[in-house]
Amino acid sequence: MNRSLLNATTLWDLLLQRARLTPAAPMLIDAGDEAMDGRTWNFSEVVVQVERFAAALLRLGIEPGTQVTWQLPSRIETIFVSLALARLGAIQNPVIHLYGKKEVAIILKQNRSAFYLIPIARAGERDYQELATAACRELDSPPQIITVDIHLGDTDTTSTVLPPPSADNIARWIYYTSGTTSDPKGVCHTDASLIASGRALASALAVKPQDIGSIVFPYAHVGGSMYVIVLLCVGMSALVVPKFVAVEAMALFHRYGVTTSGGSTAHYQAFLGEQRKQPDIPVTPQLALLSGGGAPKPPELFFQVKSELHCRIAHSYGMTEAPMIAGASPSHSDEQLAYSDGLPVEGVEIRIVRLDGSPVNAGESGEICVKGATVFQGYTNADLTKVAFDADGYFHTGDLGMLRADGHLAITGRLKDVIIRKGENVSAREIEDLLFSHAKVRAAAVIGLPDQERGERVCAVIELHDPKQTLTFEEMTAYFKEAGMMRQKIPEQLEIVDLLPRNETFNKVLKFKLREQFSNVATSRQESV
Repeated sequence: MNRSLLNATTLWDLLLQRARLTPAAPMLIDAGDEAMDGRTWNFSEVVVQVERFAAALLRLGIEPGTQVTWQLPSRIETIFVSLALARLGAIQNPVIHLYGKKEVAIILKQNRSAFYLIPIARAGERDYQELATAACRELDSPPQIITVDIHLGDTDTTSTVLPPPSADNIARWIYYTSGTTSDPKGVCHTDASLIASGRALASALAVKPQDIGSIVFPYAHVGGSMYVIVLLCVGMSALVVPKFVAVEAMALFHRYGVTTSGGSTAHYQAFLGEQRKQPDIPVTPQLALLSGGGAPKPPELFFQVKSELHCRIAHSYGMTEAPMIAGASPSHSDEQLAYSDGLPVEGVEIRIVRLDGSPVNAGESGEICVKGATVFQGYTNADLTKVAFDADGYFHTGDLGMLRADGHLAITGRLKDVIIRKGENVSAREIEDLLFSHAKVRAAAVIGLPDQERGERVCAVIELHDPKQTLTFEEMTAYFKEAGMMRQKIPEQLEIVDLLPRNETFNKVLKFKLREQFSNVATSRQESV
């Protein structure tokens, strides 16, 4: 861990520490409001705005311990609101602004918040008031709906009167998983677990005060607060982009000199796609590093980005329940960045076990289990918490991976993505990575489908770069054989779709939807093995 990074016991303390050290240094750059286009807030100005937002929220009835759900896009005022709630010691439940009535109603019913904060809609945006009204209509005790914009902080009051929150073990953050299965689950974090995650990310990325980052992903994701913690720990700034459109984002990066960006695999691919429109002209010459996590990164993508965008990807490993488990760093070699997911971060213990719970041998893949500073306290549903942690206090991630000889963690797949074909385990991740390297394939997902003869058959579902240049089953099979893939792992079914179903946050593929779609599809595209 970089010892020069700031640390604190609460998020509010961390903000005050940073403002005292570098009060005039820029923190947030607004790229989303025409009236404030390019407006920059330094650290001391952020403190003042947060106090004013906190005072306004207090007058509305939000106090320490009050449970508040907020569904706000990635705007400057969203960051102020979240920090103000942390200043008050409220319990906040960020909800991805892309969620619809169904998801919001489920979340509100589960957490029984007293307040539900939504944005004042802008031209061309969804009607959040209509969404809120529809979601709350299904509740016996609906929350009070409050609309929020930047003017909430216009009051001249800079004191909330209340003392700042104390360092404790109270879970003041409830994040909901992004729904790659069915209903979302509430994940309980403390200020301490989020700060530990942010410090670990800052240390891994080795960013400096002069770096300019960006927030181009939904701020309500756990990565939002974690990224703000990076800014506070390091003293750097970030461009806040409310809506991600790759061509617009890259123009903003060039305009403001963004040096590091990212989010997840989908963002890397989008940036790469923009560069390919004019391969001879660097679109973002200042950009040196892409970082992120949350979804698998094919090794080939790392080399494509390095060759064409002239920057590197540091793709780390974490999840809502433990935002930082392993951190990738620009100091790592190309091989390590392409084929692993970083080094285990300080304060986190990793144990890799077989399905029966026994420890794996060196170089053997198994389920990744973690405990330590970045791990959440548990789910809002106590029954889910009981089955998620083992007797030694390790959280079972459901991810498969191995610790390499160099100490790096390599993710090899998901437990649910292990295809058991004629009694043999087949890793979907391994097949997907090879498919991605095919020139015709834009994205791929590999699933197991029920099969009377094999138990499960291997099915590849792909998006094409160019729908006019299709990939035949015979071409795919030949490609795998040429690569030396063992015959038992070669997909026995190929499906081509316009778009893979994905969630709204980091574009993770929803494999359960693919299984539903193709479980009963005719098997004419299969090859018997």
